[in-house]
Amino acid sequence: MANEPKTFARKREMQIAEVANGIIDPVLARRAGISTALLGSWDEIAGEEFADCSRPEKIAWPRRDASDEAGGYQAGVLTIACEGARALFLTHAQGELIARINAFFGFPAVRQIRIVQKPVSHAVRHRRPLPPLKGEAARRLEDMMEGIENEALKKAVTRLGTAVLQKKR
Repeated sequence: MANEPKTFARKREMQIAEVANGIIDPVLARRAGISTALLGSWDEIAGEEFADCSRPEKIAWPRRDASDEAGGYQAGVLTIACEGARALFLTHAQGELIARINAFFGFPAVRQIRIVQKPVSHAVRHRRPLPPLKGEAARRLEDMMEGIENEALKKAVTRLGTAVLQKKR
């Protein structure tokens, strides 16, 4: 027993994004009340109309009152930065946007949106579209999407399926 070789448990490999999110998320949550998941999913939440001109900045949660007997949860106010005149259009679409945000969180996290007009960085917005699938992969994706009638859902599933079924380089 004394001469047995030691075995070491292997640590699982982590992507740099996991490490960075683990460091950044607590700071974002404390300072702005948001997470990297919300920031990363903003293009899908805001939709094509507002993804390029807006970004979430912070969620202000109401302070809990010690005398509040219910002691329950209260939804917050999401501040969104939006560029120029598009802020007016975002104001008109805020009911739908609140519904999308709450669907993303899975509970009524946001009750109101506050829009501030300011420039929004476009540095991360330029993603190259993936080339379309060919051959067997394209047929598999088509078979999986059979029966989906909603065009927006079909487009999202196509994007996801293309990314998943794409051959690694």
